[in-house]
Amino acid sequence: MDEVIWQPSHPEATRLHEFMQWLPGRPSSYDELWEWSITNRGDFWQALWEFADVVASVPPSRPIGHEAMPGTEWFPGARLNYAENLLRRRDGGIAIYATGEGRTLERITWAALARRVARVQAGLEALGVKPGDRVAALIPNSVFAVVGMLATAAIGAIWSSCSPDFGPLGVIDRFGQIEPKVLITADGYRYNGKTHLLADTVRAVTAQLPDLERLVIIDFVGEPWTAESVPTMTWSELESGNATEPRFAQLPFDHPLLIMYSSGTTGPPKSIVHGAGGTLLKHLSEHQLHSDVRKDDVVFWFSTCGWMMWNWLVTALASQASIVVYDGSPAHPDLEVLWKLAAEIGITHFGTSPKFLSANANAGVVPAQVADLSAVRWLGSTGMPLNPDQFDWVYANVKDDVQLASISGGTDIIGCFALGVPILPVRRGQLQARALGMAVESWDEEGKPHIGRKGELVCTRPFPSMPVSFWKDPDGKRYRSAYFEKYPGVWTHGDFIEIRPQGGVIIYGRSDTTLNPSGVRIGTAEIYRAVEPMPEIDDSIVVGHQTSDNVEVVLCVKLADGVTLDDVLERAIRDRIRSETSPRHVPRYIFAVDAIPYTISGKKVEKAVRSALARQPVTNKDALVNPESLEQYEHLL
Repeated sequence: MDEVIWQPSHPEATRLHEFMQWLPGRPSSYDELWEWSITNRGDFWQALWEFADVVASVPPSRPIGHEAMPGTEWFPGARLNYAENLLRRRDGGIAIYATGEGRTLERITWAALARRVARVQAGLEALGVKPGDRVAALIPNSVFAVVGMLATAAIGAIWSSCSPDFGPLGVIDRFGQIEPKVLITADGYRYNGKTHLLADTVRAVTAQLPDLERLVIIDFVGEPWTAESVPTMTWSELESGNATEPRFAQLPFDHPLLIMYSSGTTGPPKSIVHGAGGTLLKHLSEHQLHSDVRKDDVVFWFSTCGWMMWNWLVTALASQASIVVYDGSPAHPDLEVLWKLAAEIGITHFGTSPKFLSANANAGVVPAQVADLSAVRWLGSTGMPLNPDQFDWVYANVKDDVQLASISGGTDIIGCFALGVPILPVRRGQLQARALGMAVESWDEEGKPHIGRKGELVCTRPFPSMPVSFWKDPDGKRYRSAYFEKYPGVWTHGDFIEIRPQGGVIIYGRSDTTLNPSGVRIGTAEIYRAVEPMPEIDDSIVVGHQTSDNVEVVLCVKLADGVTLDDVLERAIRDRIRSETSPRHVPRYIFAVDAIPYTISGKKVEKAVRSALARQPVTNKDALVNPESLEQYEHLL
């Protein structure tokens, strides 16, 4: 279970080692550093502030004022601006590489990026946007998105974005809560070789936003249109001024920066407000200390603008690294496109998902043979647990000397609870360690911590990237209910995990979809790890179906081309699950399905499938990339 499959070749050359040597106490191991970072939280985050050279017009009086869980006052007295920290360079180096389906590779220098941000900031201010106003965007992952977000942050307004493939109801469910003053949209987007226009979606959305004052349309696919219900202008008009330098509003540490949204597949999405300082510090820690991001590195994560990994990617500019924004399908015209992009521009940090890696494996793609990946030294994966066989596949087919960082956290904290550590070994099937400054534990049903057994992921002490609030939750009731209801004063995240004796972490799935046959808790990822490496299976989803006296495990599989679910294959699936896990994991039912439902950010929707099997309503289907797939599940039992 704890097999080491990679060791860092030069741990002494990492930013994390440099940080450890820079600290007065000079911790001798990661475990010692982690213990210090949670016990002396203020000292750790203050040290990171200084080590990462955070730009602030007024330094904090101390790292922690009033301390509570939730409600800690971080860095009282400080005045800073998130965008200023990302735009500290003005030279001719490349800040952004931008490309996508049907788009040539564009290179934006640091100097050009600052000028564009300055012009868009001036354009937004001319529209009356001021600190605290909301600027919403239905936008592809592009330079426009990065410039718009940074210009909004420079003002001190609040940015909120959705992927353009959301349907009208999904967008209204989100933006309708926050009442934006300005909505920025593309005229359309391209995906999998097709062009999708956004005119109908945006007209439906703007009709439900009575406080919207201006619509800004980007000429992204060359299909211009206008909206009748709100004054409209083009992005070119917004950016038409002659400003050359952004003006950065100096604001408190916890001034709202972003509004993010939960997936919203089983109810209205939560509108989660994140502060500028907490977002910045958490990402600086994860980039520089955990991922070894350095000046002039090239950081890529395949993401839409509706997923927190997009914000994580953009903050890499604060480490003076280049970022890569890509819009479109990762499999068009084929699965080699992103690997070839990595070779062309020298990507050092390549971020993706287990789904993309399994698609490559199933298609027989060997990235090391189709592209020169010599620059890649870190490969990140999130969205769902990475199974052990995928670790093997990466080291056999992508690169044998790369830090494979399976990471886990969430939109709720705009960062990670557990992730990679560049000075530690990679163990097969495990996240390398708990994150610095994050007092993560695994608790049993009685609220007691344990090592080496499965339990509830909790965080027992405050950290700077906790949400500032939920939108329109003035007394904090919904916020506290979301994370602090089960264990008052302790963040309960909703993941089912195990912390290994060597410090690694295994994620078994969501605790609210944990299977419970005969009273035994089983994580869904345990079954995925057993089933999905089988060549006959392209994908799978497993849920618990409640009967009058028990929970029955239901496994649905999407089969590889030409494969039929007959008695022989069904027996092979059951035998593999039994041998790889336990007899209690063996499903009561196995069904072949045409598709596995996913959210637009690439996560399996187990709760929605569970509801469909029980013929209960599934709300907010607009959050799914393939909502029609749920119809088949309604008739399986």
